[in-house]
Amino acid sequence: MKNLMNRFAKDESGATAIEYGLIAALIAVVCITVWTNIGTNLNSKFQEVNKGLGGK
Repeated sequence: MKNLMNRFAKDESGATAIEYGLIAALIAVVCITVWTNIGTNLNSKFQEVNKGLGGK
């Protein structure tokens, strides 16, 4: 039983999975932020073009 507990305490494979999960979450947050900013800028440009073409 003590051997099993020692192996469990030394096992770091779960920590690696958590690290990969945190990296993936950070990448997702960055992507969402960038895409939101790009979408806002594109919307502004399309509104400018629409006004330039005589739209409301």
